Amino acid sequence: MTGNLQPTDALLVIDVQNDFCPAVNGVGGALAVPEGDKVIPIINALAKKFDHVILTQDWHPTQHISFATTHNRQPYGTIEAPYGQQTLWPEHCLQHTEGAAFHPALDIPHAELILRKGFRRHIDSYSAFLENDHRTPTGLAGYLRERSLTRLFLVGLAYDFCVRYSAIDGKTLGFETIVIEDAARAVNLPNTVAETNRAFASANIPRIQSSEILAP
Repeated sequence: MTGNLQPTDALLVIDVQNDFCPAVNGVGGALAVPEGDKVIPIINALAKKFDHVILTQDWHPTQHISFATTHNRQPYGTIEAPYGQQTLWPEHCLQHTEGAAFHPALDIPHAELILRKGFRRHIDSYSAFLENDHRTPTGLAGYLRERSLTRLFLVGLAYDFCVRYSAIDGKTLGFETIVIEDAARAVNLPNTVAETNRAFASANIPRIQSSEILAP
């Protein structure tokens, strides 16, 4: 088990934004993760247990390299980008739009940092730590080290992309990383969940349930 929460723990809430959740009254849903909004009550409850909470926010410019429309292609195919294979997505989380805003049900007033990623037009950024070239840092690792935060619990959207790469990069950079599985949901493209589970096992990243933290 993870043991009691410590002052050096942080909850890392990945991309709980309107476009990754089912649309409500016509807002959001551009790249809706199935049942993406179902994680929000769990995340809100978890956040109350943590002194330190960090939010990430996908924040794309127009004609971003990850958009299928940029390449006149259909979504969910792939291209070879200069940094490797890139999945092509529907346009989502455009800067300054309601789709990029945090879901209104997300209620974490004590969050200490909002880290925006994916704002460089020519490179995507799944991970909260590194762009998709796996070299360009976001600055999160330095922030955590300066705050002496050493153990990270990851939740949010999507389990098989941004949560996955954030957890693995965090572990590689020397942080203890733990994924709270029922507080995340997957896009679930062919094999992506199975690949994610194998990657976590290979990296010795535990997958736990929220009850292990929320239980009295």
